[in-house]
Amino acid sequence: MPMPPAHRNRRTVSPGPDRHVYSDASILHGQPPEVKTGAQLSLEETLQGSSSNQALAQPGQAKSGQLAGHPKLRDTKPRLLLMGLRRSGKSSISSVVFHKMPPTETLFLESTTRIQKDSIHSFMDFQVWDFPGQLEYLEPSFDLEDIFGSLGALVWVIDAQDDYLDSVARLNRTILTVQQYYPNINIEVFIHKVDGLSDEYRTDTFQDIVQRISDELSDAGYENAPVHYYLTSIYDYSVFEAFSKVIQKLIPQLSTLENLINILVNNCGFEKTYLFDVLSKIYIASDTRPVDMSCYEMCSDYIDVIVDISELYSWDHPDRKPKGEQMREAESHVMLHDGSMIHLMEMNKYLCLVSVIRNPEAAEKKGLIDMNCRTFQNALNEVFSRSWEQDGEGEAVQEE
Repeated sequence: MPMPPAHRNRRTVSPGPDRHVYSDASILHGQPPEVKTGAQLSLEETLQGSSSNQALAQPGQAKSGQLAGHPKLRDTKPRLLLMGLRRSGKSSISSVVFHKMPPTETLFLESTTRIQKDSIHSFMDFQVWDFPGQLEYLEPSFDLEDIFGSLGALVWVIDAQDDYLDSVARLNRTILTVQQYYPNINIEVFIHKVDGLSDEYRTDTFQDIVQRISDELSDAGYENAPVHYYLTSIYDYSVFEAFSKVIQKLIPQLSTLENLINILVNNCGFEKTYLFDVLSKIYIASDTRPVDMSCYEMCSDYIDVIVDISELYSWDHPDRKPKGEQMREAESHVMLHDGSMIHLMEMNKYLCLVSVIRNPEAAEKKGLIDMNCRTFQNALNEVFSRSWEQDGEGEAVQEE
């Protein structure tokens, strides 16, 4: 989906009382910000565009062939299916992750009564289908090929605060059916709403659900079914972390991206580096060091800071004219009170690289860091060069 270029500039950011930002002197002295014509860090328009493209299908119309009424959409975009019982939190997850809805506003969402299809235009075009909990899609009147034929992953949401026995039983029936006809589909189980549980009860619930699912699959002869489990909540970053792992399994270039990030991290001495999708704040790749949730949250929040500040200064003044060569991508860094640095650099109109640097000499060597990140940017865009090109129908060119 083509996006009009937004105008960005490095600018003063004040994330907190103990943080200090180094920015252009013209901004610090109150002069008008310089236009950065090529930066496209903010993706709100893309998000609004994807919302307007929602297609709703009545449950009663989901018979053979009718779910595939638009075969081009069905066949060319990876699909994520959100399933689970009613009030399990499927729509809340979709709204928070892909539509930037504040978690507190999800309390007013109505129960899903129709299949909701969202076309997400991001670094990789994909669809998110939200299935109503009462829909009996395993009945003979439904065509399984239309539902699961081009599926990338099935995300099953279980309400950990409710009686989950019925949900587990229905999930097992779904897994057995899917494994019989579509064994390559990833089954992702979100044990959701764990924010209201104590640590001990949360662990017991997780173990009980995993044990019940594993026992029934083992009895049916599936010892190593591709089922993965996550503890999630919309009130923290656990649901973004879980979706990051789900999306990463659908990226054929993941190992290449991780190798490139590892080379960058080792050469620059970064503590941790994430390659974020700005639209959803899902990270599509990172270096192979263990993920620190506090570090991930800090990097994710910093993206919000830069996007919000960029929106304030991206208005197009009629008398403003660029002078000289302009920076094509947004770039920013912030020094924390402990001497560490968060460094952000936009890679293209969908992705940005965010790194945490603990080296106290990082500020003095920022030019070298920027050069290495630009080298990584060239390699990244070469890896995804075909994926960025989309025709007028919105079809993403897929790597073989």
